[in-house]
Amino acid sequence: MTKLIRGLSLRQAVAINMIDMVGIGPFITIPFIIGAMNGPQCILAWILGALLSFCDGCVWSELGAKWPQAGGSYVFLQNLYGKKYGKLFSFLYIWQTTIQAPLVIASGAIGFAQYLTYLIPSLGFYEKKMVAGSLVLFITFLLYRKITDIGKISVFMWMIVGGTMIWLIVSGFTHFDSKLAFTYSKDAFDLTPIFFVGLGQASIKTVYSFLGYYNVCHLGGEIVEPEKNIPRSIFISIAGIAVLYLCMQLAVLGVIPWQQAKDSEFIVSTFFEKLYGTVAAQIATALVLFIAITSLFAVMLGYSRVPYAAATDGNYFKVFAKLHPTKNFPHYSLLILAGVAFCFSLLFKMKEIITAIIIMRILIQFISQSVGLILLHYRNKKEKLPYKMPLFPLPAIVGICVWIFIFCSAEWQFILFAFGIILTGIILYFLFISNIKEGRNIIDKNQTVNKN
Repeated sequence: MTKLIRGLSLRQAVAINMIDMVGIGPFITIPFIIGAMNGPQCILAWILGALLSFCDGCVWSELGAKWPQAGGSYVFLQNLYGKKYGKLFSFLYIWQTTIQAPLVIASGAIGFAQYLTYLIPSLGFYEKKMVAGSLVLFITFLLYRKITDIGKISVFMWMIVGGTMIWLIVSGFTHFDSKLAFTYSKDAFDLTPIFFVGLGQASIKTVYSFLGYYNVCHLGGEIVEPEKNIPRSIFISIAGIAVLYLCMQLAVLGVIPWQQAKDSEFIVSTFFEKLYGTVAAQIATALVLFIAITSLFAVMLGYSRVPYAAATDGNYFKVFAKLHPTKNFPHYSLLILAGVAFCFSLLFKMKEIITAIIIMRILIQFISQSVGLILLHYRNKKEKLPYKMPLFPLPAIVGICVWIFIFCSAEWQFILFAFGIILTGIILYFLFISNIKEGRNIIDKNQTVNKN
């Protein structure tokens, strides 16, 4: 079988991570976050999101450095929980990914279409749906090429993304009004149940905006020197994006009254229109649309490797294991994922799916990985890991606690939805999967070659 190529450098890995993290997320969620906390204290939600990302990033760094293979969480869960439970956990992850990954892609496409209406107000409901679906197809076309070419494209894309965010931040700080930014209500910091519910609801949105710091783990089989570059790319990405997000939020609060900002559908467009007029707002909107495209580019790239990893292990449909004969990437996996995302982009609304995306991943993916890593340390105390998180196990424990807090902050229908996905997956597993012959051992499998 044709092998994956380790062709992504640290710089390229960071670029792919960052464009995945930014995306359309913060430009859509900033008003939601302000509204959830009802004031400038929404900064606390961004800080909590950054803290959680750092703690969870420690977990991903250890796992990605130990098992630098295509597939990310699929590989991690199978190895962490062994022969008895690993197959079940990895199947549940693939099961939820078949629903969650296309939803993530669709949310970006829908957000793109929503912002486009600022430039083209005449777009109706069905026109926006066609725009979202067409964008998914366009990104698929861009990804249909060698990974080394994608790495170069990603660096260029990140230059545009970073430049846009810096423009917003500099503009906001040069026109900053502290009276707007720091005008709190009398009960803003009262530690009541309402405060924590608001913080939880807002944190769901900030976490959604941070998601993607782990994208390099899905591409583990294509990263140069993964034991060093996977942890480095994760922490560089989190630190850089956290600073940019906090500065962006402050910039918006210092220009637009939070009472107005929380109801804005085009917060960036409104921001630049107030400062520089309509033309500048149109340019900024166009750049936001470009950012949405770059994020979808990175998201589809990473997720297309997950079914590939399961299939090469013998635990998923064989078609997903096929690599393009000349370009060496899992083209069937990419095409099938894109097809499902295309359908979802026509069916769902942005506001409906952000919470669902986060909540359905917390139990099977984020918490399960953290618990599994702690157990791994205690099972293999003498094993020397390529990377070990500082202050182990504190970051993992803090991450688990924050994940539980966010999960419990969601509306009951989303919590039921998450448990429903898990229960359905368990039933399917024992009906159709549990008796299938075990695939190849992914711990010992070598499925990559060096670029040279």
